[in-house]
Amino acid sequence: MEFFNNFMDMMFATFGPNAQLVLLAVLGGLLLLLALPFIMSKEEDPLEKLKAQAQGKASSGDDRQRLRTAKGNKQLGKYAALLEPKSEEEYSAIRLKLIQAGYRDKDAVRLFHFMQMALGVSFLVIGLLYYTFVISGENATTQQMLMYVLGPGGAGYFLPKYWITRRIDTRKEQIEGGFPDSLDMMLVCVEAGQSLDQSIVRVANELHHSYPFLADEFEIVAQEMKAGKDKIAVLNDMSERCGVQDVASFVTVLIQSTSFGTSIAEALRVYAGEMRDKRVMRAEEKANKLPTKMTLATMMLTVPPLLIILVGPSVVGITELGNM
Repeated sequence: MEFFNNFMDMMFATFGPNAQLVLLAVLGGLLLLLALPFIMSKEEDPLEKLKAQAQGKASSGDDRQRLRTAKGNKQLGKYAALLEPKSEEEYSAIRLKLIQAGYRDKDAVRLFHFMQMALGVSFLVIGLLYYTFVISGENATTQQMLMYVLGPGGAGYFLPKYWITRRIDTRKEQIEGGFPDSLDMMLVCVEAGQSLDQSIVRVANELHHSYPFLADEFEIVAQEMKAGKDKIAVLNDMSERCGVQDVASFVTVLIQSTSFGTSIAEALRVYAGEMRDKRVMRAEEKANKLPTKMTLATMMLTVPPLLIILVGPSVVGITELGNM
């Protein structure tokens, strides 16, 4: 009870007559954040499903639409107007970034914006509580309040963007590193008598442990080809999902080879050789950058201690002579 009284006294000393309203607002925000996961993950009532089945089946067009949206989160769908960009171009750009990061779910865009909102509000509340109980006082300034309250809120809002950017870079780096090996393996499969579709399936199975992101892309290509999708469209989609220039060039080579009827094995052999040379050049480029990067670290870590060792005794001697 004494702790509660001290807490209320501190709130009234900080916010004055509005202390109760501030406390209610903070508690309401916390309860809303705690309730949002349960609201979003709420499943459909079984009785509602039975009622929908009793009303009869919809038309074939409605069935196809229902199958397309069956995996979507219905709770997120209710807030689609708030969690999706209004502009089609902006929506397509965010959707492409999420696909390149490996998030291909239907609700990826909505989840991305929901995480931005949730993390922004959560960090904002945490910053407000930290400022209220730790920083606030007679010496507190408006600049401190903005820094400790709005700063965490902005960091929480931009944290999903940073995560997506880092994941895209990691994914592209892994695809670039494993692509020459995948081409060599595909060339071996094609020269052994397998078709391009069979070689892609084999490469996807072999690359799972070493390059999982690249293996996932080849698996998607294999499944889409099995489903009967046009091969050129499948390859173009793979190039767009990866976002890597090497893959885009490879797709162009395959499309041209298929269109003009040339040997796929010969095209793979030439392009695989170019990819191996390109990987060696990337390694040499990183090796050439290494001395430059190490120079700054070497100067920062060795020069100050060296100066202290060489100049320190002289400074001490000069100080002692001055005191005499």
